[in-house]
Amino acid sequence: MPVDLTYDTSVTDLVDKTSAFVREHVLPVENEFHGDVTAAGGDDLRRRLNDAAREAGVFAPHAPVEFGGLGLTMSDRAPVFEAAGYSTFGPVALHIGAPDEGNVHMLAHIADDRQRTLYLEPLARGIVRSAFAMTEPSPGAGSDPDALRTQAVKVDGGWKINGDKRFITGADGAGFFIIMARTAGSPGDRGGATMFLAPADTPGITVQRHIHTTDKAMIGGHCEVSFRDVFVPDEDILGEVDEGYRYAQVRLGPARMTHVMRWMGSAVRCQDVAVEYVAQREGFGGKLADLGMIQQMIADNEIDLAAARALLIRACHELDAGRHASNETSIAKTFAAEAYLRIVDRSIQMCGGLGVSEDLPLARLQAELRPFRIYDGPSEVHRWAIARRTVGRWRKAQQAKGAGA
Repeated sequence: MPVDLTYDTSVTDLVDKTSAFVREHVLPVENEFHGDVTAAGGDDLRRRLNDAAREAGVFAPHAPVEFGGLGLTMSDRAPVFEAAGYSTFGPVALHIGAPDEGNVHMLAHIADDRQRTLYLEPLARGIVRSAFAMTEPSPGAGSDPDALRTQAVKVDGGWKINGDKRFITGADGAGFFIIMARTAGSPGDRGGATMFLAPADTPGITVQRHIHTTDKAMIGGHCEVSFRDVFVPDEDILGEVDEGYRYAQVRLGPARMTHVMRWMGSAVRCQDVAVEYVAQREGFGGKLADLGMIQQMIADNEIDLAAARALLIRACHELDAGRHASNETSIAKTFAAEAYLRIVDRSIQMCGGLGVSEDLPLARLQAELRPFRIYDGPSEVHRWAIARRTVGRWRKAQQAKGAGA
């Protein structure tokens, strides 16, 4: 079967426009505020950059065309999101940052007509932000979603939700929440979860506090949120009752890959900064770039970038074909998260003292990239899942051999 790895000219043109927009309008702001999106203006900054992105024709490349987006497939998003991710503020500017990008994707696939009008359209157009509330304090849901403790109890006309959530990205200032709550079974049971849509001003929803993390480029922070007798009408159930985990898979695989795309841009930037430095820095009778040890680090960075892209492209191909691609997305996410850290570490090393200073962006890019080994599932959980699937395939093969004997 022939494999075509080229992009349509409409995509390559969009990549060029995105790259130019990020360098002209976004990078200067990021650098001025040392990557701290709150210090740079938070939602006021987001709205200004969104307006500029619309004018440049690069706004919401992932969102449905009917709601002002460009409707790109997963495969076509990859180089565009990478170009946006060259600045840590780029995803904010193009409205492709987490969790909004993943929520747009999920709502576009699951929401009914009413929910598309009330929730998807204002989100896709950048009128509001959103938050996906699943992770909980211990002993609740985290890497193990079956530990879900937040409860939704049926009442007349809807549901009452009670529980606490933690590390809810974008919660401060969100227009609405997608809440994962247990509607059947007990903590530890598989299944039994349902997704609910709730405006942020619904009585009983409280953003308790920000959890300060090393990354500073996420609009709305990472927050603790409490839900106390939050009433959600039946028509705001997203999908079907007790099928929340199944529907969440629509979001999780693609969202992992868009993280790979965005942070790929940051990794490329690290390499660019380091190469520019060593190509000009004099030392030991010549340019640092002429030294074998420096050349090895440059080459290893290129290898990690190429391998991460190849795994990403494969996973996106599977997703565009309508497959779950659980293994492909786990492999790409795990490799990329660790490769990007290797890239930024080598880049810092090549730049010496400047690498750990604020004169270059490398140290803060390292602080942004490190959480990716945890966000969207820790590397260890993905490795466990990959191994489990591999052993499962072997066992099925053995059963098939036995049945055919």
